[in-house]
Amino acid sequence: QVQLVESGGGLVQPGGSLGLSCAASGTRFFSMYIMSWYRQAPGKQRELVARITSAGSTNYGDSVKGRFTISRDNAKNTLYLQMNSLNAEDTAVYLCNAARSVIGTVTNYWGHGTQVTVSS
Repeated sequence: QVQLVESGGGLVQPGGSLGLSCAASGTRFFSMYIMSWYRQAPGKQRELVARITSAGSTNYGDSVKGRFTISRDNAKNTLYLQMNSLNAEDTAVYLCNAARSVIGTVTNYWGHGTQVTVSS
């Protein structure tokens, strides 16, 4: 069972920056997981923010391209999200996801999330 714990959320002014972390435990195979950040704002559907594969390939949601950067440190079992040029529309709970396919079955793990609020 993989446990994911997000940290780094908080209140930031528009135009500011914030860095999130997601620490994974309970697995020796962190490097094999596809790791993602999702976010969910009140009244809205959960949306993909960014994803990084085991090989290091990345993709981003259209609304964050050029502003957010996802990275991972497999030696530390940690996922990161650097968020720049934040605006009010980025306000949401940010959740970490770990996914792995084994013999055709995909297993997903979720953290509890960390709140990011962008406001002046």
